[in-house]
Amino acid sequence: MRRIDLHCYPGTREWITAQGPFVEALGKYWNRAWTAKTEDEVIKDFTDAGVEAVLVAFDIETAVATPPCTNEYVAAMRDKYRDRIIQAWAAVDPFKGEVAIRQATTAIRDLHMLGFHFHPIMGRFAMDDRRFYPLWETIAGLGVPVMVDVGTTGMGAGLPGGLGAKIRHAHPLAIDELAADFPTLTIVAAHPGWPWVDEMTAVALHKGNVFWELSGWAPKYFPDGLKRDARGRLQDKIMFGSDYPSLPYARLLREWDELGLPADVMEKVFHQNAERVLGL
Repeated sequence: MRRIDLHCYPGTREWITAQGPFVEALGKYWNRAWTAKTEDEVIKDFTDAGVEAVLVAFDIETAVATPPCTNEYVAAMRDKYRDRIIQAWAAVDPFKGEVAIRQATTAIRDLHMLGFHFHPIMGRFAMDDRRFYPLWETIAGLGVPVMVDVGTTGMGAGLPGGLGAKIRHAHPLAIDELAADFPTLTIVAAHPGWPWVDEMTAVALHKGNVFWELSGWAPKYFPDGLKRDARGRLQDKIMFGSDYPSLPYARLLREWDELGLPADVMEKVFHQNAERVLGL
């Protein structure tokens, strides 16, 4: 079975650096060293797992004052390893205004990237903030999708004040607002969305332009309702993502198998929905 992984970070020094003050906290959250790998080591991880990766750029420069893991970098890594990296999500910092709009246009027209990923908690904004609607209008006009993190994050978890991050910025109702205001924009919610899994389920079911990839969580910890809906009313909405390098592929793939989903549903989750919705 083909496995498309919609949510893979580069795992290299460029990506580690872009996380600024959150690196130490992430190591504690995932209970292992949070250190950079070489590009060849990353590709070996993808190859050994048998996944076709979609890389994710990262830009929260306004929030943390560290250089982003740029669109140019992840697009170049994609082009270098086309046999294993099939596409890449661009990232722009909404607080950069006109610069972000120009970067967005370049990412699609010149770098030919898939769409855009946003990390609202770490970027310290919400997707339904009207200040950023000119950027969303530009993206919608480019005819590409967005992938948006929902629910809590390990970045800043357990630290005083979460290092300034606010989990309300990643509430699924911001996705609901965005989907209603931009009905032609394809939106992929990233992660299960805890503690608002029911709310995210409602948004995914209500909005025809909203889909959902379940990266960053071990499947055995999915709430029972989500496990049930993945085999039923959400089977045409759910997609596979890992949040690489957060969780080992061996564990993720084993626990997806242990969910006992019907074979036709597994085909949808691991590749058919992404092929149909995102053209991969």
